Amino acid sequence: MKFFGLIKEAWKDYDNSRKILSITDISIKVSTNHVYRIILKDGSKVIAKISDYGYVSNFSEDHSIINALSINLTYPFENFLAKSLTKNGRLYIYEKKVNKSPIWVVFYNPIRTDKKPSKKQNIKRIKILGKELACFHLTCKNISKILPHKYKTFNEDIKFIKKNIFSKTYFHFSKNEKKEIIKHCDIFIKNTGKLIKKNDLLPVFIDWNIGNFSVDNKYNFFSRWDYDWFRIGHRTLDFYFLSRVCSEQGDSTLFTYSPLPLMEKRFMIFLKSYHKIYPLKNYDFLLIPEMYRFFILNYVIKDGFRFFNKHIAKKLIKDSVNQYLPNIDKLVSSNEIKDYVLS
Repeated sequence: MKFFGLIKEAWKDYDNSRKILSITDISIKVSTNHVYRIILKDGSKVIAKISDYGYVSNFSEDHSIINALSINLTYPFENFLAKSLTKNGRLYIYEKKVNKSPIWVVFYNPIRTDKKPSKKQNIKRIKILGKELACFHLTCKNISKILPHKYKTFNEDIKFIKKNIFSKTYFHFSKNEKKEIIKHCDIFIKNTGKLIKKNDLLPVFIDWNIGNFSVDNKYNFFSRWDYDWFRIGHRTLDFYFLSRVCSEQGDSTLFTYSPLPLMEKRFMIFLKSYHKIYPLKNYDFLLIPEMYRFFILNYVIKDGFRFFNKHIAKKLIKDSVNQYLPNIDKLVSSNEIKDYVLS
């Protein structure tokens, strides 16, 4: 309710000629972002998203790329992504300070949805999902050169963590925990320095929880929403969340970010199907554990409290620093994954 006034202000600034009839909170209550359905008096619908995650400049850059992507994606993905509303030819974002902190609103046209993916996938559906992600990646790759070129790099995010880990923002970490985090920042930079090639970068959405996309009756991708973790990155950054979707455990309300799903045979079956469409190179397999390391460092440790609600963030961050980071190289074998996929 507290954001209804902000939404009304933003919509008035965007288009005062069309009045709001009702606003409904449709947030999933896991993250700190808020999503609302707006019904206008003319009967049309708009989705509003309120966020303070990250920085508005990065948010604007990402959504400008997503909009360009949504317009230029070819069949069968031409309607896969929601389109943000623009004004005077530019992405519209309404920014305001609330309690001295910046917060912003973006509007989307509603996106059509179809069937929600199963909580646990059978082998046939795992193979279809592998094929679908490969086809989507290829389509994104084919148009990546016409997308806006300003975006965050992996090293910029890692350097930010190293620079700020001893600041007041991260007071909840002990001295040893901070050393562990810096150690893995250095490992990531060292291990990826020669592996991440600029020509291999493409749009990745990272968070492929089953609540973020829908499929048709053949289990092909139908639509995708929730773009909080979108970036231009390496395609292997999308793999971790798909490994969780394909895992033996399946979807769970009590989730963790353990690396173990990456080593399940079910995920390797997914990758084998992916590989048939968009072949993986030797260095791609080496990047799978590194992209998991980056996900933990950047999205859980750096931004966990900014994105997840406090209770969830506290547990995810504690587990990440004390369990997952120290054991990545013991638990995830890129050679074992490669041997299965290429066999």
